[in-house]
Amino acid sequence: MKKWIGFMTFLLLASCQQEKIGYVDNVKLMDGYKKKQEVEASFQLKSEAFTRKRDSISQAFQFEAQQLQTATESMPKDRAQEAFAVLQQKGQMMGQQLQQEEQQIQQMGQMKMDSVVTEVRETIQEYGAANGYRFIFTGGEGGSVLYGDEASDVTEQVLSQLNGGLAKQ
Repeated sequence: MKKWIGFMTFLLLASCQQEKIGYVDNVKLMDGYKKKQEVEASFQLKSEAFTRKRDSISQAFQFEAQQLQTATESMPKDRAQEAFAVLQQKGQMMGQQLQQEEQQIQQMGQMKMDSVVTEVRETIQEYGAANGYRFIFTGGEGGSVLYGDEASDVTEQVLSQLNGGLAKQ
């Protein structure tokens, strides 16, 4: 009987020891992922280019409004009002076009970032399966791991696989 209990205890301990559980610090992982950095840099460049374009159009429109203000001083009131109405309509159209363009830039940036997040999740799954992990949790800000010993932290290994995978593409 003692041998049976000893054997069962051994099996229980052996099965518990074989179950690997790890976590990744998702903030550290995403901040260190080169592809994410590239997506952010690309979005930043497009955003800055859009801001320059919008500022340039705005300055040109303000100049046009000042020119119209000067020109309408000698016009009859009804003609001046018509000219200002046309200018206002033009301003609204430009504003709508700029808003649409800004939304497109943001949507493209979001789509690219979503694909990065999907790629990270898939890589974590692949890493976990390839290395015998039963669970890999997320840690860091907003993660589900409140404590984990450093031996269970696989952030660097997954980050290395992600950034290594980037060089292959």
